Amino acid sequence: MPGPARIRRTSDVVRRPLGFWSPAVHQLLGYLQDAGFPAPRVVGTEDHDELLSWIDGESGAHGWSRIVPEAGLRRWASFLRQYHDTVAGYRPPPGSVWSAGPARDQPEGAGEIVCHGDFGPWNGVWRGEQIVGLIDFDHAGPASPLFDVAYALEYAAPFRDDEECVRWLRYGEPPDRRWRIEVFCDAYGIGVPAGVVERVAEQQRLVLQRCAALARRGIEPQATWVHDGYLDTVRARIRWTEALRL
Repeated sequence: MPGPARIRRTSDVVRRPLGFWSPAVHQLLGYLQDAGFPAPRVVGTEDHDELLSWIDGESGAHGWSRIVPEAGLRRWASFLRQYHDTVAGYRPPPGSVWSAGPARDQPEGAGEIVCHGDFGPWNGVWRGEQIVGLIDFDHAGPASPLFDVAYALEYAAPFRDDEECVRWLRYGEPPDRRWRIEVFCDAYGIGVPAGVVERVAEQQRLVLQRCAALARRGIEPQATWVHDGYLDTVRARIRWTEALRL
């Protein structure tokens, strides 16, 4: 996500930095608008910024507490399925370039879709207990739907130690991760994927690689994150995930 200082809101328009992936993302947002999915609408571009419509509600840190109760967890999983069902028929234009790079000429496998790529609770827009929008499509791109599922599970299970869950992630007590994974997958409409822990670890590795690649190009905020040691934090999270036994 771009840092908050780089995102500015004026009335009902949000100004965000353009990226090399923005043309592909804008095509995706146009499709979602036509399909009636609650995502930002592209208002235009100006200088080095994109102008997007504002979705009224709470996002960012507020989202963490919304997915702690079972009802909120189920809404979050169902919302991911709603996005996947909506985007299932979308075919990006040839030559589309995403934050992870150019799309392959041929899909890697049947059923590949344009994943959101950053489906964490901070990117949901909530009004009370209801989800009314999905924002920040900077890391959208073609992948198996299970990439988004594994990404979501990292934060919905969550794949963090008990102390962090209680101190920072709004849990009143250490979470029952296996149960939360089962609830999420049930609400999404699948069984728990085989090797679910390894799937989460694999998407963490892909996110690390993407962050490092963007940083090498001098793109912010990833360049600053890497300079400040963020990749070491992600590597530690991967080791924690790999050691988890459910």
